[in-house]
Amino acid sequence: MDPILHRLRGKLEVDSEVGTFLGDTRIRLLEAIDQHGSISQAAKAVPLSYKAAWDAIDAMNNLADQALVLRSTGGKNGGGTLLTDYGRKVVALYRALEAEYQLALDRLAASMNEGQASDLKQFQQLLKRMSMKTSARNQFAGHIVALREGHVDFEVRIKLDDENEIVAVITGDSAEALGLRIGIEISALVKSSSVLLLNDAHVKTTARNQLWGEVTHIHDGPVNSEITLSMKSGKTICAVVTHDSVERLGLAIGAQACAVFKASSVILCKYA
Repeated sequence: MDPILHRLRGKLEVDSEVGTFLGDTRIRLLEAIDQHGSISQAAKAVPLSYKAAWDAIDAMNNLADQALVLRSTGGKNGGGTLLTDYGRKVVALYRALEAEYQLALDRLAASMNEGQASDLKQFQQLLKRMSMKTSARNQFAGHIVALREGHVDFEVRIKLDDENEIVAVITGDSAEALGLRIGIEISALVKSSSVLLLNDAHVKTTARNQLWGEVTHIHDGPVNSEITLSMKSGKTICAVVTHDSVERLGLAIGAQACAVFKASSVILCKYA
């Protein structure tokens, strides 16, 4: 009986500390945005739901050093979506890595076909264990710019961009386990349900984190609304608030609002 020939095919994923940053679907979305100049048309071409496309763009812009996609709303031409020069470079690099990745898989398959096929199942299990996903809607990557040790906890300041920082408070044991120090890159996770919205700059609050931005997306659900704010750097933050809160604050596309959340609501993580 002829031996079973194994042909490995894979899709390249570029991971950050909080999970997948780029993958085949997101790259095709970026390519479609470059082609159509419209998020709705790009989503149909992939295909993705309109909301899933927005969420993917927000996640990529938040984790990238520079914005990959720029969006405009309203205006004479009704707004549009633009892939930046940096975004085009990222797409080109991904496609080049993808070609090399497939060559490596072909070499691995050839090796397995020569008598090492029994390792394939163990190899697949290993890849599955190494994958990580998080339910936190807001995921940011930044560098630690300050650390302050207290009697019980650690205060960590993380620079997101030239204008914004996030403050996190964690236990001393957690800080030691993470090996925190000034200058290292770390990821900050914030659940959308932990984010409150304000639109009055004179309101005082004890919450350490206050990120101002423009309302760029409102997704209404049966009870709550999901509000996305875009900061000047292109990074975004999402909050889930009630419909009453949306009406009381007068939130609408293009309006300015502030995302407020406690330092204790921020979860930090990094690769070992």
